[in-house]
Amino acid sequence: MATGWPAVLTEGNVTLRPLRRSDSHAWLALRSDSAAWLEPWDATSPVPVPGPRPTFGQFVRSLAAQARTGAALPFAIDYRGDLAGQLTVSSITYGSLRSAAIGYWVGRRVAGHGITPTAVALATDHCFFVLGLHRIEVNIRPENAPSLRVVEKLQLRDEGLRERYLHIAGEWADHRTFALTAEEVPDGLLARWRRLRPALT
Repeated sequence: MATGWPAVLTEGNVTLRPLRRSDSHAWLALRSDSAAWLEPWDATSPVPVPGPRPTFGQFVRSLAAQARTGAALPFAIDYRGDLAGQLTVSSITYGSLRSAAIGYWVGRRVAGHGITPTAVALATDHCFFVLGLHRIEVNIRPENAPSLRVVEKLQLRDEGLRERYLHIAGEWADHRTFALTAEEVPDGLLARWRRLRPALT
C-alpha cells in the first residue's frame, strides 16, 4: 500500500509538509496566540487520560508513526515560509470504502487569505491521485463560521447533520458533514479552486 509519505505539496505561497520536532517553538506560539479562537473547536477526550500531556516531540513522533502505517497524514501548513497551521488526513480507509476525513486549523492572523482552502485542495488531490481514495469528508461544528466558509469556497456537498458526532470542549457536539468524491472533480479539487478563487478572494 502506497502511503504517499513523506510528501511536500505546494501551491503558490502555501505548502503542506510533514510536521517536524523543530516546529515546536513556532507551533506552540501559534497555538498560544490563537488559543481563544481555536480552543472552542478542539477535540477532547470523554474519558480522562492518565499521566502528563505528551511533549511536542512525542506528539510529532506519534503522528509520524501513524503516517508510516498509512493511518493518517499529518501536515504542517506553511504560508510564505512560516508555519501557519496544521492539516491532518485521518480515518484513512481502503477496501470498498476508500475514504478519509480532513481536519485543519490555521492561526487567526492568517485566516481569510485563502490558505486553508488551498491546503484542503492540495491534500484532497493527494488522497485522490496518490493514495487512490474515492471520498473525502470534512466535519464541522455548525457554529464554526470560518471553517464552514472553507468548504463553501471549495463547493463541497453538504451531507447533513451528525448528532453528537465528536467530543468537543467537554461535551458531545453535533457536526455538519461535507464531502467530495473523485468523480466530482476529475481534474482535481485544486483545479476547481483555481477556477473559483479569483471571484472569492
